[in-house]
Amino acid sequence: MAAGLFELRKDPITGWWVATIVDRAFHRDRFARHAEQIDDAGDCQNCRLPEGDGVRLRVLKDYAFHVVGTEEEARELDQRFAQVALSSARAAGSWRTIVAPPGEHRGLHQVGSAIVEAMITGARDAIATARTANQTDYLQVVQNWGAQSGARTNHLCLELYDLPQIPHRIAEELGGAARFVIREGECPYCRLVREATRTRERLVWEDADGVAFAPRASRSAFELWIVPRRHEADFGRVTEADIRATGAALRHVLGILARTLDGPPYNLILHTAPLRERVDATYHWHWEIHPRLRDIAGLELGTGLPVNSVSPEDAVEELLTRAVGTAETPG
Repeated sequence: MAAGLFELRKDPITGWWVATIVDRAFHRDRFARHAEQIDDAGDCQNCRLPEGDGVRLRVLKDYAFHVVGTEEEARELDQRFAQVALSSARAAGSWRTIVAPPGEHRGLHQVGSAIVEAMITGARDAIATARTANQTDYLQVVQNWGAQSGARTNHLCLELYDLPQIPHRIAEELGGAARFVIREGECPYCRLVREATRTRERLVWEDADGVAFAPRASRSAFELWIVPRRHEADFGRVTEADIRATGAALRHVLGILARTLDGPPYNLILHTAPLRERVDATYHWHWEIHPRLRDIAGLELGTGLPVNSVSPEDAVEELLTRAVGTAETPG
């Protein structure tokens, strides 16, 4: 019988299930996948827009989302769309990008700490400003690296999506974390940090400020979370020390992935508190890294059940084996 036994694993926070293949031998050549370049015809707009030499904020769309709602609301909107102003059509949100200095097309782990920290500071300040403006519900920070990840540029940047709703994944985390606190009396992310450092299971990297580990119910191959030790729900309130620690963690962990998987494409995603809610006691900001090493298949699209073709235990073993002798190995 061919290998491919699924083990169903449950996320302890959201309650969602993941199908993890646990009996297939790991072969690196099936997963090492270099991030492909974008064909920009030699004209990188982020190199010249906006003008300037350092880290810059580029506004791509002032109003990126058109909130329609139900089908009935959509029909009504279609009938009167030409007769209403944009504000009356419930347009909201924005799409912006924090771009590295001109000519900076290296990976985040390859650039100096000053650039990384300046970009992270820009993300923090954008979240704080969006909360003060009180016009939207969530500011999503992502980095798409490589053509396979959906990136539209080779330039190093962080995308900012000011959303008029709380994303479903975040909503599930918020609800699950609140229930966990009621049931267990502590933040689930604080528990995960403590258990990762105690058991050393699936632990990839740690320092005095944070840890990086593969969640047991990883939704994608080589998925990693970077979680700070200090409890804080809102990334918009992080300190300068937090920014330095975050920059160091991202550079170290992405460097490990790059060496292990030949510089893979990935999505880097910040999870933080919603803009209009106070969840200080129950939520905990963190980063998720999802390498894009395979295409989504029909089972996942048809059921919503993520399929992870590499167990997180095998993934971490591969990462640590290739990180031996470097500063990125956990102590």
